[in-house]
Amino acid sequence: MIVNYTSNERDLLARLMRAEAVGEGDLGMLMVGNVVVNRTLAKCLTFKNVNTISDAIYQNPGGFSGINSPLFFSAPTTHERELADRVLKGEYYYPATNALWFYAPTTGASCRSTWWEQPLSGRYKNHCFYEPLSGECTELH
Repeated sequence: MIVNYTSNERDLLARLMRAEAVGEGDLGMLMVGNVVVNRTLAKCLTFKNVNTISDAIYQNPGGFSGINSPLFFSAPTTHERELADRVLKGEYYYPATNALWFYAPTTGASCRSTWWEQPLSGRYKNHCFYEPLSGECTELH
């Protein structure tokens, strides 16, 4: 376990992963989970007061749009909980390894080179991932 969490927070993470990336498959959902865990670990930029999984998911401003999706409101499946467990135990997937942000550009559009003034780390399917500048967030891997 790389962050402390409750069973409710594990379910919350699983629900967010589904809401943000169910169309991206397991790997896309795992990458969304990586971003949530990274925001919990980071003590930099706008994440200085984000200390729990719940803080990261409900951060305002700057939280996740998935919390407004109908997909967020139903209980997670056993499989979705297993995916959340994998992320919470420290599994990381490039390009989300150090990412603190992601977004989905419009269909057919390329990823912007920066997001919130931070560089693109890569793209997976419909999501572009962004990591802090080198040395900015030393808590990340």
